[in-house]
Amino acid sequence: MTRTPDPSWIEARLVGARPRVLAALLRWFRDLDLAEEAFQEACLRALKHWPEKGPPRDAAAWLIMAGRNAALDQVRRARRLRPLPPDDPAFDRLAEPDLAERLDAADYRDNILRLLFVCCHPELPATQQIALALRIVSGLPVKRIAAAFLVSEAAMEQRITRAKARIARADIPFETPGPTERAERIEAVAAMIYLVFNEGYTDAHPSSERASLCTEAIRLARLVLRMFPAEPELLGLLALMLLQHSRHRARFDVEGDVILLEDQDRSCWDRRMIGEALALLGKAMPHHRPGPYQIQAAIGALHARAARPEDTDRAGIERLYQALESRTPSPVVTLNRAVAVLKQHGPLAALEIVEPLAAALDGYFYFHGLRGTLLRELGRVSEAREAFGRAIALANTAAEAMHIRRQLDQL
Repeated sequence: MTRTPDPSWIEARLVGARPRVLAALLRWFRDLDLAEEAFQEACLRALKHWPEKGPPRDAAAWLIMAGRNAALDQVRRARRLRPLPPDDPAFDRLAEPDLAERLDAADYRDNILRLLFVCCHPELPATQQIALALRIVSGLPVKRIAAAFLVSEAAMEQRITRAKARIARADIPFETPGPTERAERIEAVAAMIYLVFNEGYTDAHPSSERASLCTEAIRLARLVLRMFPAEPELLGLLALMLLQHSRHRARFDVEGDVILLEDQDRSCWDRRMIGEALALLGKAMPHHRPGPYQIQAAIGALHARAARPEDTDRAGIERLYQALESRTPSPVVTLNRAVAVLKQHGPLAALEIVEPLAAALDGYFYFHGLRGTLLRELGRVSEAREAFGRAIALANTAAEAMHIRRQLDQL
């Protein structure tokens, strides 16, 4: 009896090759939709040929060639239906006989960086950046992305379509970026990846569809870090996400309520992730170029190293928040520093930091939640109740609202 070959190895190779193949096709076609269609056609050809002939030596190069041929056929068909000028550069670029060799030998680091940068172009709002990256780079189905964002599949499809239209109008240059532009693109890509992570982390209960966004963000960070292994902020970014995600099994109770860091069962923390994160930080520090991701990762590392909450280096955490605030001043960073001050110097000192942030953070859930906690510890119950009520109105998830409700019940 003939056994049907297991198709899982094909899927794994297609998923793994997707960023490199799409990036190369985008560089040559300069059209996101055409590059996507070419990649999909290449995948269909792979599903047809690979089970019979086995995997090629270089799956990405095979897919690039197959995608190139599919796009070339499409351009030729369009030419027959609507003749193009004889000097049309798009056709000439596609028809070059040595295209495969040039694509394979190209600096694919910049190709992938360009693809990621296209997805996080400054003209796109954050929600469109995340949706486009998950669809184009990660290849997640629109249905799954829509479920993670709690919107309909049609609404998410429209969001991605609008993002692609903006990209087409933006006229992004496709030449190899210089050192300054490359650094700017890396910074933008890192910010987009952290946005993806935070979308998942906000409601990362194991049963939540959004929890998978954390895993996807970590995968994207690994992809970029493989291309730029000596970039300290990329090392810090991956370390930061690993440290935060290492606690995912301990962050919620059986009823779905939030468990604060101090109250978490530390035996549930993923020590493998923590070990990898600490090693990444160890590689970043000798560069002596501390940035926001490295500093935040260093704060997470001090929490991770403590066997018990009382063993935590509170003074070290406060100093790191001061460093972060001086490097990237923002009301949210100051609010986080107030938490460190609370642990070191008590609620009154923390409240003195928090109160001046009211105008800037009035619409921010965590501001009112922390302020309510401080007021409660100071015995100012009516003010605490008012602050918690405001926090519930601004809760991003049911778990956040439930946590604040319990704070109110304890008053």
